[in-house]
Amino acid sequence: MADLVLGPVLRHVDSTSATVWVETDDACEVDVLGRLARTFQVGEQHFALVSIDGLEPGASIPYQVRLDGVAVWPEPGSDMPPCRIRTRTVEKILFGSCRAAKAAPGVLEADKLGVDALDAYARRMMGSPEREWPDALLLLGDQVYADEPTPRMREWLARRRDGQEPRGEVVSFREYAGLYHESWADPEIRWLMSTVPTSMIFDDHDVRDDWNTSRAWREQMAAKPWWRERIRAGLASYWVYQHIGNLGPGELAQDPLYRRVTGAGTDVRELLEDFAEQADKEVDGRKPARWSYYRDFGRVRLLVIDTRNGRILDGQRLMVGPEEFDWIERNAEGDFDHLLIGSSLPWLMPPALSHFQSLNERAADLPGWRGRLGEKVRQAADLEHWPAFRASFERLARLIHRLGDAPGAPGTICVLSGDVHHSYVARATYARPTKSQVLQLVCSPVHNEPPEMFHPAFALSWAAPIASALRWLADRRGISPDPVRWQKISGPHFGNSIASLVVRGRSARFTLETARSEEGLVKVAELELAPPRAKAPHL
Repeated sequence: MADLVLGPVLRHVDSTSATVWVETDDACEVDVLGRLARTFQVGEQHFALVSIDGLEPGASIPYQVRLDGVAVWPEPGSDMPPCRIRTRTVEKILFGSCRAAKAAPGVLEADKLGVDALDAYARRMMGSPEREWPDALLLLGDQVYADEPTPRMREWLARRRDGQEPRGEVVSFREYAGLYHESWADPEIRWLMSTVPTSMIFDDHDVRDDWNTSRAWREQMAAKPWWRERIRAGLASYWVYQHIGNLGPGELAQDPLYRRVTGAGTDVRELLEDFAEQADKEVDGRKPARWSYYRDFGRVRLLVIDTRNGRILDGQRLMVGPEEFDWIERNAEGDFDHLLIGSSLPWLMPPALSHFQSLNERAADLPGWRGRLGEKVRQAADLEHWPAFRASFERLARLIHRLGDAPGAPGTICVLSGDVHHSYVARATYARPTKSQVLQLVCSPVHNEPPEMFHPAFALSWAAPIASALRWLADRRGISPDPVRWQKISGPHFGNSIASLVVRGRSARFTLETARSEEGLVKVAELELAPPRAKAPHL
């Protein structure tokens, strides 16, 4: 009899449908609320994504998972609240990035990376009324650390590979699966992900640190004998564990790869890894696969951009290729109360760091030793965010201004990001003001707190005199003026944190909570981004 290995993970939910993802230890039929799906096999693993339609809008529906008719979830004797599919209006969205696996699953204690903020949130959520639960969760990258696994995982890898390179890093699909098991099987996290619809996008550590920093980086990695297997397994496992759950039932039905995988009836690991290898390639300034996607929460659109695999590195550096940016621009338009742009990497960086990255891009493109030095600095200092892809930085700035200045513009346009290991809120302004409030919201890390020695450097990157000096130098180097200005209105905040965005009508409120050993989650910031409109006076 098949058993449940991982999940259920509640993924796409709208007013009448949902998808639930599971991993099992053998082939079987998965039943959720009477809707059935056969598992598909990838190497040693078996998976299913159950599409559930015909749900009642505005409802809260408890559900079970059955494998070949036998109930396996909730687990017998569990004292956790029932997992639910809630089809009500989405108002509260959690987000954050950089969640490394805990040293001791099931224990809420500070390890060398601090207290897991998402775990702390899940524990508090279990004791809260359902009306206070979040309606959605957005994980903005580094869901797993393929190059920095826990000591327990490194010991397993050493036994499995008998000293083969790369030591202490995963390579195969089965090894990637081990990372997801370690991160998502934590009891509190497993319950939260069974109850809160979750969207995801990768960042570099989901594959390897500095993934696609530059063409030189790609060439260096391609020369390593283990890299081909690594990138094939990394993107194939991302497709299985993260990507397919980002798609709604209608999109899944039209996806040719998903249809081939679920209809194969045999092991599809080679099929998925062949697809992954093609998806990694850059052909004539474009990428064959698109990982960017969007989801609608009523009158709120979440548009998530792939800022890693979508990069164009031959010729002009672009964060996203022209065709994919065209797709982004088309799907950013619409009649929304709020537009949320998910980008694992912040668009608006601390100003000094932003100008330095644009300067470095120019230096790395110089001929000879100066370009080689610029490339070394780019890789050593992780200078690979939006300002280091200047043309893309400016195109996104123009898009946001056009949307925010249009008739019927959203109340807010918020870029939700992580990656930079400190959290902040910045407000953007244009020479011609927008009708929308334009904001950069950053929450990082969820569980990967850097040593305190890095805090002064993060704080200095916001210093106005340093930013002014670097902007002066950028002017001297012929770098175009910034198309937008921005000012920090909260932060920098340090420590493992989780952020929430509450939207009601055209109002929006941001809250940042930081996990501390003795106190649990502590509110460190709360901002009205677009205050509720005052009621009209009675005449």
